[in-house]
Amino acid sequence: MPLIPTPFKGLYVIEPQVFNDSRGFFFESYNKKNFKDIGIETEFVQDNQSKSVYGVIRGLHYQAQPFAQAKLVSVNIGSVLDVVVDIRVGSPTYGKSFSINLTAENKKQLFIPRGFAHGFSVLSETAVFFYKCDNYYSKPSERGLAYNDLQLNIDWQIPADKAIISDKDLVLPKFSDIAKDFVF
Repeated sequence: MPLIPTPFKGLYVIEPQVFNDSRGFFFESYNKKNFKDIGIETEFVQDNQSKSVYGVIRGLHYQAQPFAQAKLVSVNIGSVLDVVVDIRVGSPTYGKSFSINLTAENKKQLFIPRGFAHGFSVLSETAVFFYKCDNYYSKPSERGLAYNDLQLNIDWQIPADKAIISDKDLVLPKFSDIAKDFVF
């Protein structure tokens, strides 16, 4: 299972080995031993899925300690632009974003360690997004930052007039206003 490091410490792109034949395809999307062998010793405890239509932008979300979550994310149907922002104070990439196209076709995954805000935009007609999480969801620990913060300058690849944003996400604070919940 090839692990591709990014410029962000602990953030990895994973490209599973896919076996295609006339019946379709098979690939192993998660194997605890293989992840440990490549340096990821996260114990996943919760799986989530979401379905969204073109133009939806979800995020940027994270959970505060002690309910912070590392995630392994992928797309089962469609295509998304997956985006993370490093919110670990003292990190060389603090306040910087990383994005990658995750699609049902490329089967790439992104391992996101704790200390990153996460979001995605839907680039296909619909998308089914899959998350493995290493901690349980906690509503009181829910946090986020504004997807359209000018300091972050994220290109979500969705025209402004086509963007679909939840009411909750429209009122998230700017990066400069979030609590410093994570230290590198």
